[in-house]
Amino acid sequence: MSTVPPTPSFRAVLEAGGPSFMPTQLVVVPEAAWQAVGGRATKRVIATLNGHAERLGLLPLEGGGRYLMLRKTLCQQLGLAIGQEVAVTLAPDPNPDHVDLPDELAEALAAWPEAETAFLAQTGAMRRAMARKVADAKRPETRARYAVELAERLARGAHPFRA
Repeated sequence: MSTVPPTPSFRAVLEAGGPSFMPTQLVVVPEAAWQAVGGRATKRVIATLNGHAERLGLLPLEGGGRYLMLRKTLCQQLGLAIGQEVAVTLAPDPNPDHVDLPDELAEALAAWPEAETAFLAQTGAMRRAMARKVADAKRPETRARYAVELAERLARGAHPFRA
């Protein structure tokens, strides 16, 4: 009989923070919680925030702790503001390299096999960044334009974010 590891749950306050060049929102993860999902070896988790599941990075804090960085759009979607408490449940991500592709990017990559090959050769973090750039655009025309620009750069062998 196999045993399923416990899923750590905790409550935390949404804080301002993140890298100095990119002000964002974060949740500090208690040591017992990040240790329960695999400790320092775990880089990606499925975090359930107030009942909403989201794939997130379990990022290192100075001094050895861990935190979850929450995008502004995710906080808006969940109705969270700095200083509010959030209920969090963590589980290791069974597929840490998974990237949810927006339809526009999937279509652009399918149109250029060499772009798709270059996309798949990127790191998981870079693939997620490209997908997020397209997905976060508000207007459909902008999402389509970003997807085509990324695919063209990848097809040429160029860096996806540098012209």
